[in-house]
Amino acid sequence: MIQNDRRALDARDAGAELHRLVAALYPYCRSTTGNGVRATLRHLQELIPLALHEVPSGTRVLDWTVPREWNIKDAYVKDDQGRRVIDFQQSNLHVAGYSMPVSTVMPLAELRRHLITLPDRPDWVPFRTLHAKDDWAFCLSHRALLALEDGQYEVCIDATLEPGALTYGEYFLPGASSDEVLVSTHVCHPSLCNDNLSGIAVATHVARALAGLSRRRYSYRFLFVPATIGSIAWLAANEPNLGRIKHGLVVACVGDAGRPTYKRTRRGNADVDRAVLHVLKNSGRDHEIVDFVPYGYDERQYCSPGFDLPVGCLSRTPNGRFPEYHTSADNLEFVRPECLAESYSTCLAVFDVLENNRVYLNQNPKGEPHLGSRGLYRGYPHTDADDLALLWVLNLSDGRHRLLDIAERSGTSFASIKRAADRLLATGLLVEAGA
Repeated sequence: MIQNDRRALDARDAGAELHRLVAALYPYCRSTTGNGVRATLRHLQELIPLALHEVPSGTRVLDWTVPREWNIKDAYVKDDQGRRVIDFQQSNLHVAGYSMPVSTVMPLAELRRHLITLPDRPDWVPFRTLHAKDDWAFCLSHRALLALEDGQYEVCIDATLEPGALTYGEYFLPGASSDEVLVSTHVCHPSLCNDNLSGIAVATHVARALAGLSRRRYSYRFLFVPATIGSIAWLAANEPNLGRIKHGLVVACVGDAGRPTYKRTRRGNADVDRAVLHVLKNSGRDHEIVDFVPYGYDERQYCSPGFDLPVGCLSRTPNGRFPEYHTSADNLEFVRPECLAESYSTCLAVFDVLENNRVYLNQNPKGEPHLGSRGLYRGYPHTDADDLALLWVLNLSDGRHRLLDIAERSGTSFASIKRAADRLLATGLLVEAGA
């Protein structure tokens, strides 16, 4: 099992280790492009051998164009006493992403037109990005806005917006087959923990666990991309090879205390859909399954009709459905170590199902084999769960049913069915079809 591999996080330590990575990445000012994304990916290179790709500004990627690169050094609003009443150094959420550089003095009435708050959440700072227009804005708590007094304010955004590149990270793990499992997570948000430092941390450590396996059936491709245009850029560059992707997961918002939520692929009944549903059902935990809609994270790019890749999305509380979403309240206290650990374990359990979902042939299919002579007999009636799993595997190992088919039909956990198959293989009662 993947969970027992030498590079997988120990269940007792997983939450703390994942949360430490979230905390380490929290200060970086990420956006669609820029040095904050590069710094984040270089930090991940300390854990996995991530390859960095640069797509130049102006590059046409499908129906999109890679934008200019945005970088920021500092930003502030000072009152007439020289005090920073809004300070980028305190929180990188204070400046709307892709704000134009500015250096000026203006009265409060004019400044207000460039200030964004959340009146219904007066102590939270919103996260905003200004992709669609050349403008600038500061984000602050509504309480801080109400405290501003009439007067002149010095405004400074020390930023650049110029030709550069879009950066994304890719880690490929070869397996016995050239068929691939795609794992994608977005890296374009600043200091927001659930959305999506949680996904970055979980994907990174899942990659480490899979890298430690002595043998992998599938090849695995991990993508750390800016949302939307990052996945579109990757798809545009890799279209000839997309047929290799047999399963996929987008990992996002996996650190909050909400119940696990899985969004199906566009196909609706792909193997990855069935694997995730089976894992969540047999976890004994409350969970939610939602059908595909063409809105959300990058699953909508991978599942666009021209590609229709079998890629679902694993979250806890999905995007936009928790009050802290895209605000300063999505902080280090909002993501919980035990929830990160549960999401990590769920991913590994799903990949364990996909890795071991094989087809077998019963070598003694006429009547029930004599189990006692092979050390498999436990007595009648066959009410023990392991005994019943043996019988289910023997009965349905006809070259047409995979182990997940057997688990679903029998109402038995995949782990139990896999154990039964291993026992039968050891006695020669089963062989793998096509082996």
